[in-house]
Amino acid sequence: MASALLTASPDRIATAARRVMARCDELAGISAAADRIERVYLSPEHARVNRLVAEWMREAGMSTHQDAAGNQIGRLDTRGDDAALMIGSHLDTVSDAGRFDGIVGVLMGLEVVRLLREPDEAGWRSPLPFAVEVAAFWDEEGTRFGKALLGSSAVGGVWDDAWWQLVDAEGTTLRQAFVEFGLDPARITEAARRPDELIGYLEAHIEQGPELHRRGESLAVVSSIASARRFLLTVEGEARHAGGTPYDMRRDALLGASEAALAVERLCRAEHHIIGTVGQFEAFPGGVNIVPGEVQFSLDLRGEFDGERDRVWGRLTAELDMIMRRRGLRWQHREIHNAPAIACAPLLQDVVRAGIGATTTHTRDEAPVIFSPAGHDGMALGGLTDIGMLFLRNPDGISHHPDEAVSTEDVARGIRALAESVLHLAAERRA
Repeated sequence: MASALLTASPDRIATAARRVMARCDELAGISAAADRIERVYLSPEHARVNRLVAEWMREAGMSTHQDAAGNQIGRLDTRGDDAALMIGSHLDTVSDAGRFDGIVGVLMGLEVVRLLREPDEAGWRSPLPFAVEVAAFWDEEGTRFGKALLGSSAVGGVWDDAWWQLVDAEGTTLRQAFVEFGLDPARITEAARRPDELIGYLEAHIEQGPELHRRGESLAVVSSIASARRFLLTVEGEARHAGGTPYDMRRDALLGASEAALAVERLCRAEHHIIGTVGQFEAFPGGVNIVPGEVQFSLDLRGEFDGERDRVWGRLTAELDMIMRRRGLRWQHREIHNAPAIACAPLLQDVVRAGIGATTTHTRDEAPVIFSPAGHDGMALGGLTDIGMLFLRNPDGISHHPDEAVSTEDVARGIRALAESVLHLAAERRA
């Protein structure tokens, strides 16, 4: 069911999409590196982007503030102190990033607020039974301190004081970085929201995979965000002279670790929706003429469901036991991250499905539904409020890379779908 607001104003949607794309380009120019995009938590670039986005929030008619965790929050009040629907994503990046991951969702949220606030050409304006907030989160990626979702975790009320001791590559602790940025670590709990303050959280995001591209679709409803566990693994052997040590005496940690990495691929490829990645791999002592005595490597293990993910981890540990025993090696692991799968709320899936339906020839039941193997800020908010997500097509599915992309046309469809989702949620709330 298309709304009167958006059917009367197709030019406004196209203008909004062009503005989103131009602002993605503008933010791409705010980087710690001259030859690539890099914006990390509590950096000068963080402060500069917050100031700019705050201007855009005010321009869209919102009040705005920087919260106790450094997130920039805009709010459009409708009836005083009503609870709010939060629309958000993140503005930090990985190193050598693309310009759309996270950013496009924040900017689309601002355009939705603009559309819902301003009367159209016929003078029609959308009354909402709730306030609308746009959250520009920071450190979703975890690039600087190695811990993802810091900003949204503070808002979700799941901050862990042990994180204050996290250290970046320069030796700066998270606590020191807070103080240097102008934030007070003692006030971090002020960023936390109460459940009665929010009616839900919606996020638009580029898909970080090729499913929509392969289907020839622009938009999708997200059913859930994958569970994830991350480990640091160590394989121990014996460092010896490369030339003087015969093969039957070698305890080569690198070969054992390499076989383990191949086992990750083999076991995960045989499973539905289980993804395992070895992203870091380092051998010690690292000499060209030394049999490696130790190898450290990472494992990122994701799944649509927690139980399936954990079952594969169990099979993998048994496989590693066999590999190391056969090669005369030892291995150990340390878990550094564990996040359960988060299901998107049925109501929010329904309103996003209806929003997509208003932009296409799909019926209500035909909008694509896919799960997200990548993590998002909604994972930190799932214990606070219901969450829903809208995916936009990303040609070829590449992300965390300068080549990630989204078309202006798909952004226009996404803005309309997101605005329609808000209107359908408003109708549900009135009912």
